[in-house]
Amino acid sequence: MPVFTPGRRWQPPFMPFKRETFGNRVLEATERWVKGPLFGCRMCGNCLLQETAFICSMECPKGARNGPCGGSTKEHCYVDETRPCIWYRIYERAFKMGRQEMLLEVLPPLDWDKVGTETWGDVARQIGKVGIKTFVTGLLSSDPHKRTFVWDAVFRPVRQPEWWQGDAEYHSPKYTEPVSQLERRLKAGEFVVTCEVAPPQTVATNKLNSNIDMVRPYVAAINFTDCPSATPRMSSWACSSMAIQRGAEPVMQIAARDRTRIGLQAEVLGANALGVRNILCLSGDSMKLAPDPRGRMDVIDLDSVQMLWILRKMRDEGKYLDGRAMKFPPKYFLGAAASPFASEPKFQALRENKKVNAGAQFFQTNLVYDADRLDDWLNEMAKRDILGKVYILIGITPLKSYKVAKYMNDEVPGVTVPDVLMKRMEAAGDGAAEEGVKIALELIEKIRTKQGVNGFHIMAVGWEEIVPRIVTEAGLLPPDFVPPAAKEAPPAKA
Repeated sequence: MPVFTPGRRWQPPFMPFKRETFGNRVLEATERWVKGPLFGCRMCGNCLLQETAFICSMECPKGARNGPCGGSTKEHCYVDETRPCIWYRIYERAFKMGRQEMLLEVLPPLDWDKVGTETWGDVARQIGKVGIKTFVTGLLSSDPHKRTFVWDAVFRPVRQPEWWQGDAEYHSPKYTEPVSQLERRLKAGEFVVTCEVAPPQTVATNKLNSNIDMVRPYVAAINFTDCPSATPRMSSWACSSMAIQRGAEPVMQIAARDRTRIGLQAEVLGANALGVRNILCLSGDSMKLAPDPRGRMDVIDLDSVQMLWILRKMRDEGKYLDGRAMKFPPKYFLGAAASPFASEPKFQALRENKKVNAGAQFFQTNLVYDADRLDDWLNEMAKRDILGKVYILIGITPLKSYKVAKYMNDEVPGVTVPDVLMKRMEAAGDGAAEEGVKIALELIEKIRTKQGVNGFHIMAVGWEEIVPRIVTEAGLLPPDFVPPAAKEAPPAKA
């Protein structure tokens, strides 16, 4: 196990994808043999140890470089339960060292032309540009501002290449008029409800269309999941396009797990041309949850924070990731997932802060079954002054049975069902579904008045027919609600 990184090496170091000179190979070998035992270094070519409290983030099985996934826990990594969540440990050490604000800097994805090569040479060259004398005297200075300035002058250009230029600042949208109906409603101060409709597992769309028509009058927008549990279904952009054709407002979910940086930009442009104006960026469930045979479980090309950063710059600056200018930039309302209960509230609030800085304009949270504990997370968000910069929709899922409740509590990362609710569902027996609806309505009533809450996101998990009832009985019907026309009964037989 590495000395400074609290976890066994996840995989062997990367190898270069090109022929290197003898001098570079010697430097790479030296760096690998020094940093390997100390940090479990994988030779990613863009070392971030300064920003991650000297714990290598590449120990994360997902390869997340900007913070934990929604399944982060204090106990273990949900992908590999034999090891700790490396990002929980990074946050823990950063807070102890007083370096937590450094974690807000949006860090770049890997440059695969540099993967497997050394970083020390880049640092040495940057010191040469700054000046060896300036660097040494700066580090030895008693002025902390001068030390920080000199340090950043060397290391920032190394970790933030020209094509990325990430920072730790909030970037407000560069447009004023809402680009979607969901954004318009939220900006107008409307308390909104969104819901999920599960994409079909076949090419048949009858049920999909009927579900869209059923929930459309009751919600501001409809989410279409992007292969949840790493299981293939009809694509979110296709379902979103069909929703638009039926007069519904879609939220297209897009998971980093299945995207390269090229695929992300291309897919978003295509979806935008088809009329999609709301995009929810997710890291995606690990391939561990997928059916056999499983795909790659080690490194994702992008994480959700990097997705937000890329899409925000495409929209607001009209630039591709590679710097090319776009004549007609896309227009969209950017969202992200939030996990109030995945780990400590202050850790999660920092993670959400980073997403807001990167470009998130609205959050749809993971499932919430404890209204009181939600206050801890909201309070930490308030301390970071981000409640006024993002709209928050709290995730609600009605429990259909005790078995479902147990699965949610035991198997779904970042979700906890309190014991009191588990006992209620178990005691309900055959009436568990009705008890689940009752619990959902109680949660809505407790949460709706909390500061910073702008609405609810109902995830029915294949139980879409319950959405109209929950919205109606909770008193959450939209202001422009028009009751759907009753279906005509078939003519009586003579």
